Amino acid sequence: MSGADQGDPAVILEDRPIPRHIAIIMDGNGRWAKQRGKPRHFGHREGVKSVRRVVEGCRILGVEVLTLFAFSSENWKRPQQEVGVLMDLFMSALRKEVKRLDRNNVSLRVVGERGGFSEKLQRQIGDAERATAGNDGMVLQVAANYGGRWDIAEAARKLARRAAAGELSPEAIDEQAVNDNLSSPDLPDPDLFIRTGGELRISNFLLWQCAYSELYFTPMLWPDFDEEALHRAIADFQQRQRRFGKTGEQVEGGSASTPAQG
Repeated sequence: MSGADQGDPAVILEDRPIPRHIAIIMDGNGRWAKQRGKPRHFGHREGVKSVRRVVEGCRILGVEVLTLFAFSSENWKRPQQEVGVLMDLFMSALRKEVKRLDRNNVSLRVVGERGGFSEKLQRQIGDAERATAGNDGMVLQVAANYGGRWDIAEAARKLARRAAAGELSPEAIDEQAVNDNLSSPDLPDPDLFIRTGGELRISNFLLWQCAYSELYFTPMLWPDFDEEALHRAIADFQQRQRRFGKTGEQVEGGSASTPAQG
């Protein structure tokens, strides 16, 4: 695991910043169920409870944005029955959680290629987003049918169309231009990237946005991830020195600044 041992107490320091944006790959639902002799969908359903706990924990701590990787563009390769269960669970969670999110002043966004979903699910996503659009307490961004390479390719296509139409010079395409055409250009980049389940991969999640994220990997399976585990990850984050290309001496001297999108 990256960071403190799982048994260490989680002490969040008041004099050090809380991550503005936390991104999480929620891995290990199927293995959690298998360990208990249950079908994989049992683990996915239990994982929804962890989502509730982490959303509430982030909201209380003042995290501005929480992005959860719910379904990757590669997950369509899973057994058809499991994909069907995941889609049903997604719709069910949207129905049940929207009122809770609205009550807690949380704005819901779903990022990804929605065309891959059924029309019913697309409508439900739109309804949930509209119902919480006026909330300004925290943004919960759910990545569904999402891939980091897809996101960058979409930005490239938008810029290419503008260049072909004579609206944009190729020389004007810089990092900021690419960033402005990604899925959520108005949100800060993730400060802290968490992956549960023991795998040490980014798995095509927010590739551009996580360029300067602090990475935290834990063997804990997602259904076991709770507020204490969240606090442990944040406490580990607070111990790190974020240099953004500068030296440690510059950071300690107060001359470091974060990138425009970081």
